[in-house]
Amino acid sequence: MILSSFDDPQAIARQLNQRPRLELFDAAESLTLAGHGARVTYSRKVFIPLTKLCRDVCHYCTFAETPGKARRAYLSRDEILQIARAGVETGCREALFTLGDNPEARYPAARAELDELGHPTTLSYLAEVARLVMIETGLLPHLNPGLMGAEDYRALRPHSASMGIMLESASERLCLKGGPHYGSPDKEPARRIASIAEAGKASVPFTTGLLIGIGETRLERIESLLAIRALHAQYGHIQEVIIQNFRAKPGTVMAGRPEPSLDEHLWTIAAARLILGAEMSIQAPPNLRRREELAALLRAGVNDWGGVSPVTPDHVNPEAPWPHLEILEQATTVAGRSLIQRLAIGPAYARNADKWTDPAVRPRVLRAIDARGLPITDGWAPGRGDALPELPAGAGTPALQPIIMKAMGGQRLDEAEIAVLFEADGDDLQALVSLADRLRQRDVGETITFVVNRNINYTNMCLYKCGFCAFAKGSTRALRGPAYRLDLEEIARRAAEAVDRGATEVCCQGGIHPDFTGQTYLDILAAIRKAAPSIHIHAFSPLEVTHGAQTLGLSLRDYLGRLKDAGLASLPGTAAEILHPDVRAKICPDKLSAEEWLEVMRTAHAVGLRSTATIMFGHVDTYAHWARHLELIRSLQEETGGFTEFVPLPFVHMESPMARKGQARSGPSYREAVLMHAISRIVLGLSIHNIQVSWVKMGAAGAAAILNAGANDMGGVLMDESITRAAGGQNGQMLAPDDMEAIAAKIARPAAQRTTFYQIIEHDGALDRA
Repeated sequence: MILSSFDDPQAIARQLNQRPRLELFDAAESLTLAGHGARVTYSRKVFIPLTKLCRDVCHYCTFAETPGKARRAYLSRDEILQIARAGVETGCREALFTLGDNPEARYPAARAELDELGHPTTLSYLAEVARLVMIETGLLPHLNPGLMGAEDYRALRPHSASMGIMLESASERLCLKGGPHYGSPDKEPARRIASIAEAGKASVPFTTGLLIGIGETRLERIESLLAIRALHAQYGHIQEVIIQNFRAKPGTVMAGRPEPSLDEHLWTIAAARLILGAEMSIQAPPNLRRREELAALLRAGVNDWGGVSPVTPDHVNPEAPWPHLEILEQATTVAGRSLIQRLAIGPAYARNADKWTDPAVRPRVLRAIDARGLPITDGWAPGRGDALPELPAGAGTPALQPIIMKAMGGQRLDEAEIAVLFEADGDDLQALVSLADRLRQRDVGETITFVVNRNINYTNMCLYKCGFCAFAKGSTRALRGPAYRLDLEEIARRAAEAVDRGATEVCCQGGIHPDFTGQTYLDILAAIRKAAPSIHIHAFSPLEVTHGAQTLGLSLRDYLGRLKDAGLASLPGTAAEILHPDVRAKICPDKLSAEEWLEVMRTAHAVGLRSTATIMFGHVDTYAHWARHLELIRSLQEETGGFTEFVPLPFVHMESPMARKGQARSGPSYREAVLMHAISRIVLGLSIHNIQVSWVKMGAAGAAAILNAGANDMGGVLMDESITRAAGGQNGQMLAPDDMEAIAAKIARPAAQRTTFYQIIEHDGALDRA
C-alpha cells in the first residue's frame, strides 16, 4: 500500500483507518527497508541553546523562559565554544543551535543584550557564532531559528550545513483561542509553510515534522503530511521528517493533557512513511519513548533517531534524557537493524553538496563523507599510513540478499545490481568478502603473485590539468616541487640498472610534455630496448598513445603498430579514472573521454598488445559510476580478452589539488576499498582472472587484508614510485620481494614472482633479488 500519489486527505484517512494495524506496519516497514535498508542513522551532536527567550507562548513548552528567569538573554561566545569543544572531545560532528523565535520583538532585555554583543538581531548573532563554531571546532551547524525569510536564509546558509523548523501542524484550528498555539504568531501554519518554502528556494537541506497529541485529529495530521510532501515535491529540500510525540510537562498549560499512546504514535509514523514514500528519512526522538518501544518505532517506518548527544541534554525535553548510545545500538540491533552515524546534512544532500551547500561549508562536508554521503568514522585514508580499522559489523539488508545469492550462483549481475552491492555493510559486507575469497581460490588458487619492476616516470610536466593529480607540473615554476624531464640517456641507464637489480619489467609513464610528439615515445622505446634488450616494456597510458598518434597524424591502429614494432610489449590501464562523462567533466575535463580510452584499449588488443585496466575511485564519484565502470571493463574484456588484470586505485587525497580546494572527498573509506576489490572479483573474475591490490595505496596490512577479499596479486616492487608519493602517500617507493613474501606468509599463503603476463618465474639462485 503506497499513498504517495494520493492527494485527498479524507480518502487517505479512510484507507489508513480501514487497514489492520499489523498490515499497516508491514507495508511501512517494507517501504523503509526498500529506501534505507537495515541502516538506521543518528547524528552525534551537541545542543547549543543560544537563547531561551521567545515571543511565542506555546501551551506545552518548557524551553522558553522570561528575562526574569534567564541569567542572560544569550549564551556568550565563550560559553558556546566551551559546549562545542566538549562535543568534539566526545566524537560529535554536529552543533544544533536551538533558540526561541524573535525574542527582541518582545523583550527589551534581548534588544539591550544584542546591542552589547554588537548585533542588530538574534539571527545576526546566530550567524556569527555558527561560523565561529564551524571554524574553531569543525562541527557542522544545524540551525533551528524559527520563522525566516529569503534574506535570513541567504545570510545563514554560509554558516550551516542544514536548518529546520517543525511544522507541528497545518491546522489553523490549533491557533484559535483555547488551542495550544493561541497567542503564538510564529506557529501560524501558513507562515511556517511559507518559511519552509523559502528554505527550498534557497537550497537549504531542511528538517521539519509533526508534533502529535496536542489536540489535532488524524485527518489534520494527514493534511500536515500532505503539506510537507507538496513542499518537497516542489523544492526537493526536505531531508527529514520528525514524528514527535507530545509530552505533558509540569508547569505548562497542557500539563494535565493525556499524551498520545504508543499505538497512536506508530499509526502516525506509518502514515508518514506511506504518504512520503520510501526515500524520505523519518525520525522519532528515541528519548521520548521507553527502550522497549524503540523496535516498534522502527517497524512502523522510522529510519533515523535524530540527534543524540553524549554531552548536552535535550533542552526542549529536559525531563527525557538521551539514551546511552550503547543502549540505542542494542535496541536497534534487536530490531534487526544497524546503527550508523550521519552528519547534520542528510546523506543524499551531502552526496550532492554542489547544490545543497554553500562554498564555505562544502569542503567540510565533502572531506567527511564516503560515497553514500555518510561520515567516515574509522580514521583511515588511502596512502596515509593509518592503522588498519576493523570492518563494520551489523545486520544485513534484505534487498541485497537476492543479489548476493545470484552472485553466489555464478549468475551475471547487471549494472544496477552491481551498484547496490556497494551499499553492503555489516553481515552483507562479510558475505561479499567471503564470496570473493572463494572465487579467487576457484579462479587462480592460493598463490600470491608480484612482479619485479621499475617505474620510469620520464617527465612530470603536463599540458593537462587533471584535478586529482599532484604529480604533474605545468611549468618549471611549479609550486609542488620542481618540474623535470629525463633525457634518453638517463631513461636507458635506469632500464639497464633495473635489469641488474633483477627486474623483468619497466613501467614507463609521464605527463604530456609540451614538446613530446609520437616520435618521443618511439625514441624512448628504442633507448630502452638498446640498453636492456630483454626487459618487458610496459608503457604509455592511453592518453599518451592518443597524443602520440595525433601529433604524427596517424590512426590509433597504425601508431600502436609502430609502438609494438619498436619494442612496446604491453600498456598500463591508467588514465581510466572513472569511465563516466559526469565524473570526467569534474576531475579531468580536458582529458580523453571514456569512449576514447576504451577505443585505445580495443585497438591495442586488436594489434596484439595486452594491457591492464584500472579504476581510480573515492573522489566525486558514486556507486553508480563504479558499477558503470566495471560493466564497461567487463564488456570490453568479453569482446577482446586483452586485459591481464584489474587494478583498483583508491584516491589518495592529501596533496591532490581538488581535495586541497575542498572539491573532492578524502578518498574511499576502508569499507569501500575492501568492497571495490571484492566486487571486482565477483563481477570480473570469469573474464579477468587477476585482481591486483596496490600496496602503495593500501599499505602492507591493507594489502594483506585485501588478498583475503578477492585479490591475488600485489603488483610490482615499484622502484622509484613517484605518483602516489606526490599525492602525499606514505607507504614508500619500493617493497622488496622478501617483503612481498612476508606479507603472504602472514596470511599463510605462498608467494611467487611472475612476469607481466603472469607466468611464474622459477628461481635457481642466480637472480639477484636484493
